[in-house]
Amino acid sequence: MDELNRKSVEAFRMSEKTPVTVVLDNIRSMHNVGSVFRTADAFLVEAIYLCGYTPQPPHRDIHKTALGATETVAWKYFPSATEAVHQLKAAGYSVWAVEQAEGSLALGNVEWQQLAEHAGSGKIAVIFGNEVSGVSDEVLPLCEGCIEIPQTGMKHSFNISVAAGIVLWELVQLLKHEGK
Repeated sequence: MDELNRKSVEAFRMSEKTPVTVVLDNIRSMHNVGSVFRTADAFLVEAIYLCGYTPQPPHRDIHKTALGATETVAWKYFPSATEAVHQLKAAGYSVWAVEQAEGSLALGNVEWQQLAEHAGSGKIAVIFGNEVSGVSDEVLPLCEGCIEIPQTGMKHSFNISVAAGIVLWELVQLLKHEGK
């Protein structure tokens, strides 16, 4: 473990965070929630907002996949994703849904500045929706737009935890590229 240069919980909490907040909108699976926590920890994400009926820690099934990330990544619960989005916008975030929608931006073609241009803070929030129905219809109009992960196979869908990993990886790479 020492060779991996892992941070302690305290060192993680004091580290400079990636200026991204993840919003989970009515996610059903505790394993998906735990996996997103683990991915958020890996990329030093600022926070996770758990909304609606998305399960909340502590729970053994979340812990099973989070592997302690619920102790490092800041999180907050909101009764609805619309409440979370309103709070994020009031705090200066640019809010984007990760969703297949008309007019969506292909993930590989976006730039950080393009995503953050609506926010004075330079921070963004990305919303991941329910495993079956996606981001809530009432949330989509509140977003700056949608980011879509281009796909060429038959299914044209990813598990939410996989989608979160892909999107967060790309956002971290954009930040590195733009020197933020």
